[in-house]
Amino acid sequence: MLTFHNVCSEPSSFQLTGIPGLEALHIWLSIPFGSMYLVAVVGNVTILAAVRVEHGLHQPMYFFLCMLAVIDLVLSTSTMPKLLGIFWFGAGDIGLDTCLAQMFLIHCFATVESGIFLAMAFDRYIAICDPLRHTTVLTHAVVGRLGLAALFRGVLYIGPLPLMIRLRLPLYKARVIAHSYCEHMAVVTLACGDSRVNNIYGLGIGFLVLILDSVAIAASYVMIGRAVMGLTTPEARLKTLGTCGSHICAILIFYVPTAVSSLIHRFGHQVPPPIHTLLANFYLLIPPILNPIVYAVRTKQIRERILQILNIGTKIR
Repeated sequence: MLTFHNVCSEPSSFQLTGIPGLEALHIWLSIPFGSMYLVAVVGNVTILAAVRVEHGLHQPMYFFLCMLAVIDLVLSTSTMPKLLGIFWFGAGDIGLDTCLAQMFLIHCFATVESGIFLAMAFDRYIAICDPLRHTTVLTHAVVGRLGLAALFRGVLYIGPLPLMIRLRLPLYKARVIAHSYCEHMAVVTLACGDSRVNNIYGLGIGFLVLILDSVAIAASYVMIGRAVMGLTTPEARLKTLGTCGSHICAILIFYVPTAVSSLIHRFGHQVPPPIHTLLANFYLLIPPILNPIVYAVRTKQIRERILQILNIGTKIR
């Protein structure tokens, strides 16, 4: 019986493979991935609860931190439950529209997170370089508008991606996605039509978000560094820089895995598929896990409030 390969069809669903090449280890892989997802959810929910109940934390920096926590919950929850379903039950089937919705959530909220980091850099710049105007410039209303602006930019940038796939690329040569979630390029590479527009648009958005945002953040810290160097004593300089430490750590935690994952996906053709897919999942898990830890360890008010919450829970038991 003859079998025809590369026959284009219009699928109603795709099949996610999980971690390609490591199917035999899926059950074992579910233990670290499930544990990391649990830590991410508990950590970010704890940050949200701590900021909500502690009125002393009702400041711009902590409101932005809450936005990060919500974004990290969306990013991890948009992928991990499905991945665990693949690991435990082999439930890799995903509808076309659900696949595109997952793609939108992942790329949109990654873009939003970058925008929030940019807003946080602006907050630190005002707090250090013009502290007398900090409370008047960054009011609660302004913080809310900056958050909405980051969300609007994410929707504006990423909204066309699933639409372009839905309208321009209806036919596919295969329905098996060698990935654990519906990443843009993983889907586009299966399409039968001309995907150059999708590739160029994806690269353009990556440049705008990753390069321009990081350059703008770096510029803000150059100005912050100049202001800090103008302080009279080393103690004052260290104390001022200490207020930026958590933000700098969070930026590195987000941008380094994002850059590595993007470069490997587009140019690392020699990287084995299991390594590539594992890195892509870690890039969505590492920031949600580490951001709460970094801020809890480095921020005294959050650390004290979390300890109070834990003590209250212990006494109730």
